[in-house]
Amino acid sequence: MSTPDRPARTRPPSKSSRPRVPRLLAAGGALALAATATFTTAVNPAPQRAQAAAQDGKVLTIAVAQSVDSLSPFLAVRLLSTSVLRLTYEYLTAYDPGDAHAVPGLATKWSSSADKLTWTYTIRSDATWSDGQRVTAEDAAWTFRTMMTDEGAATANGSFVTNFREVTAASPTRLVVELKKPQATMTALDVPIVPKHIWEKAGDLSKFNNDKSFPVVGDGPFVLTDYKPDRYVRLKANKSYWRGAPKFDELLVKYYKDQDAAVAALRKGEVSFVAGSPSLTPAQAASLKGEKNIHVNDAPGRRFYALAVNPGARTRNGRKFGDGDPSLLDERVRHALFTAVDRETIVDKVFQGHAVEGQGYIPPRFPAYFWKPSAGRQLAYDPAKAARLLDEAGYRKNADGRRTGKDGKPLNYRLLCHATDPNDKAVGQYLKEWWGALGIGVTLDCLDNVTDPWLAGTYDLAFDGWSVNPDPDYVLSIHTCAALPSTPKDTGQTDNFICDKTYDELYARQAAEYDPARRADLVKRMESRLYDLGYMNVMAYPNAVEAYRTDQIQSITTMPEKAGNIYGQDGYWSWWSAVPTASGGSSDGGGSTGVVIGAVVAVVVVGGAAVFLAVRRRATAEDRE
Repeated sequence: MSTPDRPARTRPPSKSSRPRVPRLLAAGGALALAATATFTTAVNPAPQRAQAAAQDGKVLTIAVAQSVDSLSPFLAVRLLSTSVLRLTYEYLTAYDPGDAHAVPGLATKWSSSADKLTWTYTIRSDATWSDGQRVTAEDAAWTFRTMMTDEGAATANGSFVTNFREVTAASPTRLVVELKKPQATMTALDVPIVPKHIWEKAGDLSKFNNDKSFPVVGDGPFVLTDYKPDRYVRLKANKSYWRGAPKFDELLVKYYKDQDAAVAALRKGEVSFVAGSPSLTPAQAASLKGEKNIHVNDAPGRRFYALAVNPGARTRNGRKFGDGDPSLLDERVRHALFTAVDRETIVDKVFQGHAVEGQGYIPPRFPAYFWKPSAGRQLAYDPAKAARLLDEAGYRKNADGRRTGKDGKPLNYRLLCHATDPNDKAVGQYLKEWWGALGIGVTLDCLDNVTDPWLAGTYDLAFDGWSVNPDPDYVLSIHTCAALPSTPKDTGQTDNFICDKTYDELYARQAAEYDPARRADLVKRMESRLYDLGYMNVMAYPNAVEAYRTDQIQSITTMPEKAGNIYGQDGYWSWWSAVPTASGGSSDGGGSTGVVIGAVVAVVVVGGAAVFLAVRRRATAEDRE
């Protein structure tokens, strides 16, 4: 929740500066491709002390306000974790930084059979793992087969393989995937491919976090060389990377619990780049604009910022758990709450114009899938209508002005928020005011770690947000019944326990639809269904607001290239393409230990490796890519 994304799901140079309403940029469009076509595209986008460990090499230090949940590609869902893993492991395909069409990754070309049930990928012969072994089709086949047969390995990205019938490596360079039915995401499988010879020895993948032995064997543009929980992640340039070695010798990703401290570090040149939580606050961005050697990137984002309602936590077989307020099971109550939310005020006062008013589930950055309700169906700000809906639902005001049900119990909702996100706190105060005027009490429960109450279903409403990939399948899948946990103690892939038969039917149809226009129409109908159900209220689409030092970074690729984000991209273009300045400017974050300024308390307290696997971390405002 937040993010994911997070896919993930905070984005730097992938947004552009603008007034209150940003220019809408196409980062993708329908990615479904003709079933019988073969693709062979290529892509090639184009004074501090040096770190001792880098041997006088160029070090790019990235300040982030999010900690790592796991370094296992099978478990990680937070934007930071998935961003690090994109640098470490190659995917079959990548998204072009210009328009997000599918381009070669580990696969140099791909094709499908006439019935769209068999996909063949040619695995490049010039890719090697960082331990010197060759990357082969068997590595990809093992990755997918493991996700198909091991529920722990399916924690993060299992939705991509549920329709796979069989996966085989016909040769070292030929991967064959047989499907049960057509699947439109076959050129957008956002799954890191891992080395079989390493991971087959890992044991229980639901408990293996990939964070005990360094360097981590990978095949991406960087090699993961060191990690300290809630402190830093260190990566070294992969000089043998097939696309070409990165220009910076090292990346140091540092966690700052105090975002103001991160901004101060940028001013002092201790870090090269700062991403917010998930973006810089308007005040922080304003304070940096005009500063010498600092560039503020403010561009349309790929995430949404929303309120999520607990619809009644349950398992796949219908077993209920948690303690969400039963009044929220009434659609009229949910619509009343959302009708009492002034999105314009949130954009103007909280985001101060660095966002667009929320509508459908997918941000306007992806115009092919962007949907908004008609004027007659819109849950526009209308306190009088909200009051009428509550009256109709049987929750009327008593003599004290409090809304009560037939049992006489006043409505009082627990609103789960992220302690590290100032937006949650600010919006929370507005909600207390707006809902209070309706006679509803609100308790703002801001925690460093919102994971436990979220997974346990012990909340009424919560702030939510995910990064959306050019292909929206993943963020659509987390609201299906299949994403629910098997038992109350399992993680599952669900966002907030939504399960609706009509939505599931539409999801299945879009997943099998290769025609871009027809698929986009189905996706919009899914967004319409989510909107009408009232379990999700998208309040805003925040900009990606971030900053970097121009005396340390000469150039860097945003995504989209014309006006996009840097941090949290749908790929690795930013850090792979970053060019250090000729003057020798470099940052090491104040030392090789990666000491965290202002971070004494970890965002996620870990009492042993086994704790990681049981939870889907939602410790910041943005989990998934």
